[in-house]
Parts: sequence; structure tokens; C-alpha cells
Amino acid sequence: MTIHQAIASPGCGCDSQDMLHSLISIDEALARIAGHIAPVGRTEALSLDHAFGRILAQPVRSRAMAPAFDNAAMDGYAIATSALTGAGPWVLPVVARVPAGQAVTTPVAGAVAARIFTGAPVPLGADSVVMQEDVLRDGDAIHLSHRPEPGLNVRRAGSDIAKGATVLDKGRRLGPREIAACAAAGAGILRVRRRLRVALLVTGDEVRRAGGAREEAQIWDVNTPMLTAGLAAADVDVVASAHGADNLAGLVRELGDMAAQADLVITTGGISVGEEDHVKPAVMALGGETLFSGVAIKPGKPVSVGRIGKAHWLGLPGNPVSAFVTWQVFGLALIRALSGAGPAPTRRHVVTAGPIRRKPGRCELRPATLAGFDGHGREIVSFEDATHSARVGLLSPADGLMFLPADVESLPAGALVEFQPFCQS
Repeated sequence: MTIHQAIASPGCGCDSQDMLHSLISIDEALARIAGHIAPVGRTEALSLDHAFGRILAQPVRSRAMAPAFDNAAMDGYAIATSALTGAGPWVLPVVARVPAGQAVTTPVAGAVAARIFTGAPVPLGADSVVMQEDVLRDGDAIHLSHRPEPGLNVRRAGSDIAKGATVLDKGRRLGPREIAACAAAGAGILRVRRRLRVALLVTGDEVRRAGGAREEAQIWDVNTPMLTAGLAAADVDVVASAHGADNLAGLVRELGDMAAQADLVITTGGISVGEEDHVKPAVMALGGETLFSGVAIKPGKPVSVGRIGKAHWLGLPGNPVSAFVTWQVFGLALIRALSGAGPAPTRRHVVTAGPIRRKPGRCELRPATLAGFDGHGREIVSFEDATHSARVGLLSPADGLMFLPADVESLPAGALVEFQPFCQS
């Protein structure tokens, strides 16, 4: 995103022109994740009953066509339409009864009918199934007054899935619809990525367990339960979770231990440039490297991605809203890259319920709530008048994040903006 002029900013200077020039854009950060992060290598075979939520490591191909045979789409009578001579009505003797799950042995030859039930194989010679409501049953015969079309109420063999067809590509997360497709294709065993091992380290001497005792200058821990909930997915295994003290030696020890057992280490706090920010120095002390450190985003500018040994590292800010926003944008992208999942859902356009005035300089991601549709059928979002990096109470009513471009100072009501809905991993 283009910055057209210098931003005068008293205080910390985090929006100064020099600082902004050292930051990369959101899209550049996402491109680096996509271009440099490969899926975990190991895979495992799971039965269909245990594969829900996992990521396919290999395509699924159909073992047979589906349906496997011509079958009835409803209860009725199977007939051969070519045997109906004259203008009708016709009286057809019922020569067979075909329930679902049983092989049919009696063909429909000539002007006769077979009683048939939904899912049962269509007898040889029949090409149409007349629903039972459209005939009059009279003893061992039916009276038919209208000529049915060939193929009526018949599910043709292979009309759903052809034998050998690719039902699902690798990288798909297995939800109920995908499980159904695999079952229809006869895929009882699936090759999936192994679970992603994640370690979580929340820093801050002032942080205490939520709901526990705390002193006057201490706060309850929001980031640990928030991110643990965000990691609650079938293909993620949280192997370690700890509260790290604000000192370099302790963080070096804890990060080293976590990196030895995890594919991804997530930290919160300690990634800015203050005297008490020790996470990045600890990463460097362990021989770590960064893919990027600092994004032109508000909130969450210090967000960082890199490596500690063989483990990847995601450094989130300490303020809970900043941590949540950067988790939604970069954390989930990193999880998807490591798990081999396909691209994340794309942003969509919405219109603003009211006008916006803001300080330009960084792309602002503001929590927003879907509020219906305008007269043109476009979704409307409502929002607070500013982004507050520590006001967690504003997250729960929101449905996602609206993207306010870095160089925009004001927008009128009804302006078109990008919107990214909140999602799980």
C-alpha cells in the first residue's frame, strides 16, 4: 500500500516515515508465508471414521462408479416405455417385486411392470420408474394413464461419480461433505497430514491466570485461553503451553525447549523494541532467523515470523486485540501453510454503515459487525469509531475485520471496503 506523505507522530514514533518504510505490507507478509513455508512432511493413514478435520495428503480417487448400478429414485413401478403401444391407458401385470439391497433376477419384458423401491436396482429391460402415486393398483396389475419419459426417476450408473475420478484434491480439510464424498467413492482409508505440533508461550510479568488472584498492577491472561481456543482443531496438537517471564535467560531456555518438540512456536508479547522486550533477542540468541519482523498494520505492527532451529516461530503482540487480529491474518495463514491446507477464504467487499475518519499511515484492521444489506444487496458493516488494541470486549460482537487502506484518511458512509470474516484454523 502506498504512503503518500510523512506522518507526524509525537510519542513513540512508530508511525514515522522512517519506521513505516521499514515495514512490509500485509499482502507481502502473506506472500512470504505462502512462498517460504512448506507443509510438514510426515503423513499417516486413517480410517474414514477417524479422519474428520484432518488435511488430505493425497488425492482421493473413486474405486468404483457411483451409483454402481441403475437404481430407482423413488418407490413405484419399473416399466419399459417402448412396450406401451397405442394412446393408453394401459393395464400392466406386476411380475416382480424389487426391494433395495437385493439383486434383481426377473427382467421386465414387454408390457409388464415390476414393483420397485427407492435405491433398488432397475430390472433389465426397464427404462423408467413411475411413482406409485401416478398409477392405480388393482390386484396384480397397475393402470397407467400417462406415458412416462424414458429415464424417469432412474438414477443412472456412474451419473454421480465415474470410476477413477478425482473426488478430492490434496490439501482439503475433511468436513462432513468431504467425508460423504469419500464414502461414496469407496475410500475407507485416507492418507492425511500428521497433526501439527504447536507450542504456546505467553510473556509478561504482569499476567496472571484468568480468574485467579492478582495484585493491583497485574492483569488476567487473555492470550493463553484465546489462542488455545483458536488452536482447537482436529489437525493441531498443542504440545506445550507456558507463561514466560520477562528476562532473556529464561526465555532462551523456554523457547529452546519448545522449539525442540514443536513444528510451530507461538509467542505473545516482548517483540517490540523496549527495554523489557526480550523475545526477539531470545530468538536470535538461539540462532533463529526472521522471515519478516514488522508489518504496516494497525493494530499489531511488530508481528514477526521466523524460525528457531527446525521449528517455525510466530511472534504476536502482547495486547490481546493486537494478538487476535494478527493471529487471524497471519497465524491462520501460517497454520494452513504448515498443514498443507488450501488457500484461505478470500476477503469480500462490504459497505460501511457510517463515515470514517482516521490517521493514515498503516492499513487498519478494525473489528466490524455485519448489519444487513443495503438497497443494492450489498452487505453493510457497523464498527467502532477507532481501533483499540486492548479493548477485548469489542471482539465478541464483531463478525470479522474490515481493511482500511493505509493512505485513506476519511471514507463516507456507504464506502466499499474489504472484509475478512473471523474463522478457526
